[in-house]
Order: sequence, then C-alpha cells, then structure tokens
Amino acid sequence: MTGIVIDNISMVFTLPGGGQVHALNNVNLDIKEGEIVSVLGPSGCGKTTLLNIVAGFLAPTAGEVRLNNHSVTGPGSERGMVFQQGALFEWLTVEQNVAFGPNMAGKPKAETAEKVEHLLQTVGLQDFGEKPVYQLSGGMQQRVALARCLANDPDVILMDEPLGALDALTREKMQGLVLKLWKETGKTIILITHSVEEALFLGEKLIVMAPRPGRIEKIYELPFADQGITQSPREIKAGADFVEKREEILSMIWEMEEEIMGQTA
Repeated sequence: MTGIVIDNISMVFTLPGGGQVHALNNVNLDIKEGEIVSVLGPSGCGKTTLLNIVAGFLAPTAGEVRLNNHSVTGPGSERGMVFQQGALFEWLTVEQNVAFGPNMAGKPKAETAEKVEHLLQTVGLQDFGEKPVYQLSGGMQQRVALARCLANDPDVILMDEPLGALDALTREKMQGLVLKLWKETGKTIILITHSVEEALFLGEKLIVMAPRPGRIEKIYELPFADQGITQSPREIKAGADFVEKREEILSMIWEMEEEIMGQTA
C-alpha cells in the first residue's frame, strides 16, 4: 500500500549499567498517504522513539517500518522532520535557511529562488526573507522550519512537539497553518504532542499510546481537522462533540499518569 506501515515495532534500549528500557512493544499502525495523524500519550510512552524510528534515526529492536512498500532502513529525503526548536541556522537569513536543502541537492538557483518565494508567501513570511532568523519570534522561526522542510518536497512530514514552546495564541494560529499546509500540499503528516486539544484538532486519526512499554491504547477517527480548514478553531473547540472527546481522552491520559505515579511512588 502507499503510505506508512508500522509493522510490529518493538524497541528495547540497553542502559550503560546493564539494565534495559522496553520503550515500545508490538506497535502496529497503517497511515494512508495524505493523512494527518496526531500521537498522544503520557510522558515516557515512546511517542518520540516511534517518530525517530519512522524517520530512520533509530533502528527498531524488532519489526519494520515501510513507506510506499519500501523498508525504512535510515534517514531519507522522502521524510522531513520539524523539531520543537526549529534547529535553524541562526547566522543565515530566512531565505538562506529555506533554500538550504535545494542548494545542497544542487537544484537550479532560479528554480530554488522561485520555490523559496512561494513558500515564504505560504507561511506568511514574504516580508522577512532577508532577516537573520535570530531576530524572529519563536512562532516565526517555526514557520521558517516548516517552509524549510517543505522546500525539500518530502512525502512525509514528521513533527515532534513543533508548537510546544509557543504561547497559546501563537500556537493556535500555527495549528491553523499546519492544517492549511496539509490541505494545500497533500503531504502525509505525523505530529507528536502532549496537548489533548491540539491532538484532537489536528489529527484526522488520533493515536493514544499507553505507558511503558509503549503501545497503542486507542485509535480515534476524527472530523475536526477537516472542519478546521473552513471553520474557526474557537468554534470547533467549543463544540459539544469536541469537548466530549477531549474530556474522554483527558480522563484516559490522567488514569495512565496516575498509574505511572503509583508505580514510582
């Protein structure tokens, strides 16, 4: 199938002192091409470990990840990553950061310049191309990070808490931008978050993971991401269906956290 297949993934880390941490256990998930998926769960449930395996940064202890019927054995240009901190080159301008990937790939300069201009307009930074990134706010830097990722034209965008460091208002605006980019580009997006509200709003499919060893507790199919393209985020998040699902998932996560605290008390 086209898309991502996470096939019976397990991950065990061996500690320097000789112990082991069982981070993931038999995780199975099919993600369709062009789907936006949010992954949620208590701290230590293996969310970022799973994302790093899909990215090819980690090799699983058992199982396999396949992208468009090809096994993932390491990082590749078909997968782009957006981190919580933008991981930008602060000494370069906004334009130079966005153009970095195409330049390294040897793309024609005129083609790259046109692509950078289009992407900066898409993320609302058309007037900031010549600014060094250290002069930008956190929200604007994340816009640059998104544009830089898109400049490489990956099939899949992987996001690890990309909005976690932003203030509430900027975060909500950026959520709208993520949905806009998803619809306009047709990219497959996997987003890790600790925010139940964000996971509900951005995930066509929402994966709730249980605590260590990390495994899938529940999968939700949701309408809110599609609604967010045309409707106000405030209106959607205040709706009865959204609130009901939010409280259900909050209760689930709360019980997991209580279980973790009980084990460590």
